[in-house]
Amino acid sequence: MKKITWISALLLIVSIPTFAGGLLTNTNQHVLFLRMLARNASTEIDAVYSNPAGIAFMEKGWHFSANGQSAYQTRKITTTFAPFAMNGGDVTKHYKGEASAPFIPSVYGAYVTDKWSIAGNFAISGGGGKATFNDGLGSFESIVSMVPIIVNTFGNMFPSLAPYEIDRYSVDSYMQGRQYIYGLQLGATYKITDYLSVFAGGRMNYVSNHYKGYLRNIQIGLKSGGPMVNASETFRNLANNVSPALKESVEMLANATEDKELDCSQKGWGITPIIGADFKMGKWNVGVKYEFKTNLNIENNTTINTTGYKDYDHGINTPNDIPSIITVGVSYNPIPEVQLAVGYHHFFDSHAKMANGKEKFTGGGTNEYLGGISWDVTKWLQLSTGMQRTKYGVEDDYQTDMSFAVSSYSMGIGAGFNITPNLQLNIAYFWTKYKTYTKNMDNYNYMSDKLESLGIPASVAQQIKIEGQDKFSRTNKVFGIGVDYRF
Repeated sequence: MKKITWISALLLIVSIPTFAGGLLTNTNQHVLFLRMLARNASTEIDAVYSNPAGIAFMEKGWHFSANGQSAYQTRKITTTFAPFAMNGGDVTKHYKGEASAPFIPSVYGAYVTDKWSIAGNFAISGGGGKATFNDGLGSFESIVSMVPIIVNTFGNMFPSLAPYEIDRYSVDSYMQGRQYIYGLQLGATYKITDYLSVFAGGRMNYVSNHYKGYLRNIQIGLKSGGPMVNASETFRNLANNVSPALKESVEMLANATEDKELDCSQKGWGITPIIGADFKMGKWNVGVKYEFKTNLNIENNTTINTTGYKDYDHGINTPNDIPSIITVGVSYNPIPEVQLAVGYHHFFDSHAKMANGKEKFTGGGTNEYLGGISWDVTKWLQLSTGMQRTKYGVEDDYQTDMSFAVSSYSMGIGAGFNITPNLQLNIAYFWTKYKTYTKNMDNYNYMSDKLESLGIPASVAQQIKIEGQDKFSRTNKVFGIGVDYRF
C-alpha cells in the first residue's frame, strides 16, 4: 500500500529566482544591467556576458570589473480550500516566503587587441537565493486537511468508526530552499572587419541546491469534544479495535500522519556553448548572442528522508536543463552624450528537460522586451534608466506554490561616477512589479488521486473532489554597486 507524500515531489525543483531572466537563467549579472537593462548591444565591460562579440569594439588593453548585488524577494501565495476551515475557521490561508541573497558577486576580465580578444567572467548564472516558508505551503496543509474527511468517509462506510468523527486538525509545517547555479565563462572574439566581429566560447555551470522541510505534530479533534490529540498515536490505537477489513486502512493513516522530514542537497554541472556576432557602424550597434541548451542533471545527497517518496533518496538524479536563449540588442547614439537601446530575449523553455516533465507546460517559452537610455551629464557623471517586460508562457499545470513563474515589469535606475579616467564606480537600484496569477482547480492539488493512493477505494476517492484556488505573486528589489577599471 502506498504512503501519502506529505512533502510534495516538487520540492526538489522549487524555483527560487531572485534575479531577472528566464525560469533558470539570471540576466542581471552586472550593475550596468541594473542601471539600464537593455545591454544586449553593449561595448563596455558587461558585454563579456551580455554581448560578447561586442568586446572587439572596446578600447584596446585590459578591462576588469567587480560587482556586488543584494537581492530581496517575497513570494506570496493565497490558497482557498474549504477543508482549511477545520484549522482556525477560515477557508483562505496566506503563505509568505522570504527569499534573500545578501551578497551576489560577479567579476569580469577582458583583454582587447586589434583582431583577437579574450574575456571571461564569474557570476551567479541561475537561482541566486534562499526562500523560507515558516508556515509551510498550502499544498502541504491541504493533504493534512483531508484527514478528517477521510476518517469521516470511512465512518459512513463502517459504523464502528462513526464515534470518531473529526472536525478539527492542526499541523506544524516548514519549508526552506536554497538554489545557486555558479557560472564560469570563457571565450574569444575575432574582429573580422572594422564593422563586424564574432564570438565563440562557453560557460561551466555548477549547481548547488539544498532543501529542508517537515510536517510535524499533526493533531485532530473529535466532533464529540475534548482536547486535540496526536493523529498518528490515535490511529495506531484505533487500529487495534476495528474489524480486519478496516485495520489496514487505519494503520495506513497512522503511518501517514507520522512526522515527515526531508533534508536534501543537490549537486550537478553542465557546459553551455555560446556564440555571438556584433555589427557596429557609425551611431548604430547591433549585438546577437545564442546560448545553447545546457544538459544538466542534479544528484541527491540526502541525509534525512521520511517522506516515503523514493525520488528523494540518496543518489537519485533529476533533470535540470538550462534552456537555450537568443538575445538581440540595438543601440543608437543620437548625440555623443546620449545612448538609446532596445533588446529582446527568448528562452526556449520547452526544449529543456525538467523534473516530472514540467517543460511540457511552459507554452512557447519566455519572452523579454527591454529598453533603456543613458546620458553623460558631465565628464564625471553618467545617469541611466531602463525597463523590462517579462512574459512567461507557462500553463496552469506548470504553476505550483513551490515553483511558479509570474509575468512582470522591471525598472532600473542608476549612476556612474568617473573617479579617474580609467576607473568608474556604478550604483543602481532595480525593482520588479509582478502580476498576480490565479489558478482555479476543480480538484485541488489532485486530491482525489492522493486519497486513492492512501488506499481509499477508487469509487469513493474519485467522488471527493473539492474545488480550490491558488493566487501567486511576488515582490522583488535589488541594489548593486560595482567598479570598472581599464589600463
